[in-house]
Amino acid sequence: MENATLLGAIVLGLVEGLTEFIPVSSTGHLILLGDLIGFQGPPGRVFEVAIQFGAILAICWVYRAKLFGTLLGLASEPADRRFAINVLVAFLPALVLGFTLHSFIKNALFNPWVVSVALIVGGVAILWIERNLPSVETRDIDEMTPWLAFKIGCCQAVAMIPGVSRSGATIMGALLMRVDRKAATEFSFFLAIPTMLGATVYDLYKNRADLSVDDLHLIGVGFAVAFVAALVVVRWVVRFVQTHGFTPFGWYRIAIGSAMLVLLFTTR
Repeated sequence: MENATLLGAIVLGLVEGLTEFIPVSSTGHLILLGDLIGFQGPPGRVFEVAIQFGAILAICWVYRAKLFGTLLGLASEPADRRFAINVLVAFLPALVLGFTLHSFIKNALFNPWVVSVALIVGGVAILWIERNLPSVETRDIDEMTPWLAFKIGCCQAVAMIPGVSRSGATIMGALLMRVDRKAATEFSFFLAIPTMLGATVYDLYKNRADLSVDDLHLIGVGFAVAFVAALVVVRWVVRFVQTHGFTPFGWYRIAIGSAMLVLLFTTR
């Protein structure tokens, strides 16, 4: 049983790292896969959020030069201050809604049925957006205004519904607001840092009484696997979307969501 649980932590960590930064919903995949394999991890969403933060640290490593340069330039460089302000402003909608609706979302929406439907609806949305893209006006993240960043952040907040995809909602929303593919994708990466850090801290705090030392090795294994897998994906995804767009992800979402609905209807 212990080996099976450890293997489950490895598999979920791998899936998290591979899906966090593409618009297919890493949370949705974790819920579906965890339900299929019967994974019993730490209480609440601590395991899922902790391994998601492992993927976020991969972003910090890949873009360490940008992040470090921004920190050094906050006092003297207007462009660095604007970038930092944009990320924080975009984070606000998720912060406010996540704090106020956390219990409802966790108790009412975290189930395979919601995820499956959200995957299909999100896939259809991606296909529609890709076929109706407006002309690009913002080609670089440093060209973004705080108002544009806030609107993109509102799109990210929709992803609190499991199965929607945080990166997908952020990127698709940015594309509709005339942001270039590369800039939209990279901004979703940077916006993930405060979003997932906040979610990790909040969930750990909410479940602090139920955590035990026995949980730490599962969290550690999943965290490490997610970090390594995400390092590979982050470098690949920007190149992929510039040449192929997001249409393949839309079809994938529709296929996996439909397959899960069929499975749920036939087994529940």
